[in-house]
Amino acid sequence: MEDRPLIIQTDKTLLLEVDSPAFEECRNAIAPFAELIKSPEHIHTYQISSISLWNAMGAGSTAEQIMDTLNKWTKFLIPQSVSGYVAAIASRFGKLILVEEDESNLLLKIKDKGIYKEIIATKSLSSMFRYLDDDNCTITIDAIQRGNIKVALMKIGYPVEDLIPFRKKENFPVRLNENLQLRDYQIAAIDSMLGNGEPGTGYGTIVLPCGAGKTIVGIGIMARLCTPTLVICPNIIAARQWIREIQSKTDIPKSDIGEYSGERKEIRSVTVCTYQVLIHSQQKEDDLSLSMNNLEIIKARNWGLLIFDEVHLLPAPMFRFTACLQSSHRVGMTATLIREDGLETDVFSLIGPKRYDVPWSVLEEKGWIADAMCTELRVSLPQELVIPYAVGTRFEKNRIASTNPAKIDVVCNLINRHQGEFILVIGHYLDQLKQIGKLVHAPIITGSMPNKERESHFDDFRQGRIQILIVSRVANYAVDLPDASVAIQVSGVFGSRQEEAQRLGRILRPKERKCHFYSVISKFTVEEEFAANRQKFLVEQGYTYKVEET
Repeated sequence: MEDRPLIIQTDKTLLLEVDSPAFEECRNAIAPFAELIKSPEHIHTYQISSISLWNAMGAGSTAEQIMDTLNKWTKFLIPQSVSGYVAAIASRFGKLILVEEDESNLLLKIKDKGIYKEIIATKSLSSMFRYLDDDNCTITIDAIQRGNIKVALMKIGYPVEDLIPFRKKENFPVRLNENLQLRDYQIAAIDSMLGNGEPGTGYGTIVLPCGAGKTIVGIGIMARLCTPTLVICPNIIAARQWIREIQSKTDIPKSDIGEYSGERKEIRSVTVCTYQVLIHSQQKEDDLSLSMNNLEIIKARNWGLLIFDEVHLLPAPMFRFTACLQSSHRVGMTATLIREDGLETDVFSLIGPKRYDVPWSVLEEKGWIADAMCTELRVSLPQELVIPYAVGTRFEKNRIASTNPAKIDVVCNLINRHQGEFILVIGHYLDQLKQIGKLVHAPIITGSMPNKERESHFDDFRQGRIQILIVSRVANYAVDLPDASVAIQVSGVFGSRQEEAQRLGRILRPKERKCHFYSVISKFTVEEEFAANRQKFLVEQGYTYKVEET
């Protein structure tokens, strides 16, 4: 009897048996239209959602193919609610098609009279319309509104199939170095992104774990397209890592690679810039606006390819920038599409559907990322802090629990246990990190540290001149420290799953030894609640997670 390892539940989750001989084949079959939610040892859980279905259909799947796949692999009858949901959600895709009328105008073609009536009656959309053709159910739109109309329509539940071909950009030859061997999944990611070159391909999002070589995938796409490229990164450290990787892995002359940041303003055929340089902060930290001067300078170049590194971090104002550059190939790269603000739909609309994803545990099994052991160490609050904690506000409770002085001895003991290994101590509160740094005689990297000094410490760590680094949140993202094998997290931000993924990623570069990721938390405090959220994320990715009392 044919093995059927899939159980389909009424809540649209799919349970996939890992021990089944057909596991890999089934996983590959459902991955295009179902989002991996959990990947513990024996059962992987996937979720079917409107975004996952539209992602699949944007990549060329049909509702019939999706249902055929589910019918092929399910152990039991598919719940009627699931088949009805797939049919209803899938039916919305392809009903709205965006094509080019001329250089200044686009045509939104709507294949359903009822949907057409609903859209033209939506007041929030009317300012983007130039002309309504009721007989043919088409709407003429100013070409400059291409991105905005896609976002607005997605918010009311209608994805737009963008079939406007990319305009031919300036040719800029890029060749990969002969000694660079792309891994099979990296080639698959590039193929999935670029497709056959027809309208509807050439844009989207690639999801790969930290340490799996997302930068290499981006460089591979550059070499396929051979066009002027803008890479946008979360910080200047990441930008300079991109520049080093491009220089070392391609034949592009240094004179053709530019950095556009707070320190340098170079526009070249390949330019790497930061999110920060395109936005500026007002009085409040979260009050961000577009930096129009830098934005106009960047937009003036006729980019053929945009690469958004760590796209899940894309600041909301940057979506406006992206909306203006819809005629370029667009690639988003991330280890997780989790956004706490719920703007995943904007990523879908403006960057493009998820084109490629692979479970972390799969790459670990093949040796492409490190084998990691996750351990949570629980310590008690000192007696003198019990009352201040009990009467504190939620913010005060988090600070008291996070900066628990009892954590210091635990961190020192862990460092002694792993002598000879490359260790990162990661935290949120600077006074706590400074205290640890003094005790273990290790440098502390913070956001206020000048970039030159910061890069010097990272380089000392990479070269083995130092083996312990104390780092704040500034090291959460896009810092390449390949020899790091131990990470000790002493404080974090309210159980952020996104932060957990990034911090674990600091030690996932392939290496022979087993890696260790420790979280030190105060027991019987809000940190236990936050830790449970982070633990859930790590277990869902397939990692072994231990809890120990100290």
